[in-house]
Amino acid sequence: MDAGRSVPDEQVIFSDVLAAGGEERERRIDALVARMSLREKVNEMSGNSNMLKLLVMAVRYGIWTFDSGGCKRLGIPALRFTDGPRGVCLDHSTCFPVAMARGATWDPALQERVSSAIGVEARAQGATFYGGVCINLLRHPGWGRAQETFGEDPYHLGEMGVAAVRGAQKHLMACAKHYACNSIEESRFYVDVRVDERTLREVYLPHFRKCVDAGAASVMSAYNRVNGTYCGHHPHLLTEILKDEWGFKGIVMSDFVWGVRDGQEAANAGMDMEMPRRWRFGFGFKRKVARGLVDIEKVDDAARRIIRQKARFATVGDPAGYDGKQVASRRHTELALEVARKGTVLLKNESGALPLDRDAVRKVSVVGELAALPNIGDRGSSRVSPPYVVTPVQGIRDGAGKSVEVAYDNGHDLEFTRRKVAGSDAIVVVAGFTYKEEGEYISAMLRAGGDRMDLGLPEDQVELIRAMAAETDRCVVVLEGGSAVTTDPWDREVEAIVMAWYPGMEGGTALSEILFGDVNPGGRLPITFPESVSQLPFFDKRAKSIEYGYYHGYRHFDREGLEPSYAFGHGLSYTSFAYSDLVVRPAEIGAEGVLEVSATVTNSGSMSGDDVVQLYVSCPGSSVDRPVKELKGFERVTLGPGESTTVVMDVPASELAYYDVDRGSWVVEPAGYELLVGGSSRDSDLPLRASFRVK
Repeated sequence: MDAGRSVPDEQVIFSDVLAAGGEERERRIDALVARMSLREKVNEMSGNSNMLKLLVMAVRYGIWTFDSGGCKRLGIPALRFTDGPRGVCLDHSTCFPVAMARGATWDPALQERVSSAIGVEARAQGATFYGGVCINLLRHPGWGRAQETFGEDPYHLGEMGVAAVRGAQKHLMACAKHYACNSIEESRFYVDVRVDERTLREVYLPHFRKCVDAGAASVMSAYNRVNGTYCGHHPHLLTEILKDEWGFKGIVMSDFVWGVRDGQEAANAGMDMEMPRRWRFGFGFKRKVARGLVDIEKVDDAARRIIRQKARFATVGDPAGYDGKQVASRRHTELALEVARKGTVLLKNESGALPLDRDAVRKVSVVGELAALPNIGDRGSSRVSPPYVVTPVQGIRDGAGKSVEVAYDNGHDLEFTRRKVAGSDAIVVVAGFTYKEEGEYISAMLRAGGDRMDLGLPEDQVELIRAMAAETDRCVVVLEGGSAVTTDPWDREVEAIVMAWYPGMEGGTALSEILFGDVNPGGRLPITFPESVSQLPFFDKRAKSIEYGYYHGYRHFDREGLEPSYAFGHGLSYTSFAYSDLVVRPAEIGAEGVLEVSATVTNSGSMSGDDVVQLYVSCPGSSVDRPVKELKGFERVTLGPGESTTVVMDVPASELAYYDVDRGSWVVEPAGYELLVGGSSRDSDLPLRASFRVK
């Protein structure tokens, strides 16, 4: 980049920073910060939303952007922040399926396209900063905000999170959140998560590290405490690991309102920006800086980081492409439909229940209150207000064709419902949850959101399912929700189960296409569905203190020898796939080496379809406690009937490392390893196996 005009340091303004690149840009950032008064620096470190705006936003989140910083004297622009894990929280934006549904696609390239579309819509509505990259690991499926993240596995989370960062940052700054160990909703403001250093490093931080390495502009701290210290005041997390060890050059931003409890502690620990308003960085903060209670170098560093990212993204994207016509455009709503198709998971399909043949069925009954409800997810900080929502019953009616009668009943009166479904060739029961049962928890007064201690369906829905199952030999249950649902014992009474998640504004269309076989379901579970909560790690939504152990999800099930209802990585298809020809090169690698793994997958059925090839690694002779196996690669493929393809995946030796607490470093253990490839995390679905060594 051209260094621009020659300007003395004492005259540098923001445009001079933009005009320079590389080391010269950094030098000019230093010069600009040196020109700023303490008041101007602190202003950069703070949101500036007024109280009226905050009160309105508390009731209707997402009407405006949350702005911060800006200095007219020096030409420094303000940041304009918006949220939205499933779409922009402004105006009538495209509502995509929730992040958990996108995790079920196992398709990082698709996620990158979604985040790019969200970035376009955010820019079109005036935002320059996007906070929707939620990569909190799902430790327990009862977490109320599970729908906002991609799943339970650190590797999978990292791949999807990196894709989200890359897509959004084609257009604006992206923020990865909530750092760290945030996976209980109702006690999030005070819970103390107790976690040992190895577990922290190997389970709860790797996905954040990948997003940092991918160039994320910002990382948002969490509300909770970790080992006794609030995340927003945590020098080990914010400075020692994030900034010093990982070399993060971006902005550490607080979660809103309660993300900073003490301005002095937070700033000294490495917090760069308090949002959405100056409170703890407000009255008395400058006096603490002047008295030396807050390190002035921390303030200067925060200002430098903020200006650096503003300069980095000032010229990103094409301003001419960010007009209002992009918001909920046909291109974006079609993308939402594609995601809903690819994220839907067929959990069970017996006796050829699905797909439905339009030429063979004459009457399909759709039952359940949720079938006619625009049910797209949480109404907290991830709320999106799309211009329309296709409900399940609308989608089925539109897609059934003229020869198929589609009857609907809400199921409130079972005797009436039985009469209405009489003569049906198939009954589709739509069940699950809404924002009232799970989501962001604000207060008990709102009676919405929070965590689920019981993962089962409400009793009235179970009663409805069992009643409908008794009326037909083709009962299909469609589940809507953001996380796992226990299905025992009613699942044995129905022929098919479809996990639709919160499927976005085109969810009903996608569901209809899948039920009638226009689309072959190819989603795979990014989380484990247990048989009961007794199989899971301890969870208390009101816990003041809780221990996060090394094992959860499929790793926990493997270690304890437990059988889930539906395993991590599970998903059925209307076709079948076969695996062969596993090749691992070389047979031995060094600590800096890369393993190349190839395998052939063949569509052995009669219908085109998608499969997700999953690669797991085991170290049975390890000198330290390790999971039975860990996901270390995956790829989604589309194959026609009889078609084969060779999937190639690289596994760097660094992905096999464990964290040695005594050394304070990562260790790639010289040992023998086993590699497993197949269609889910269960041993029975992993037919290809090979051994290799790390020397």
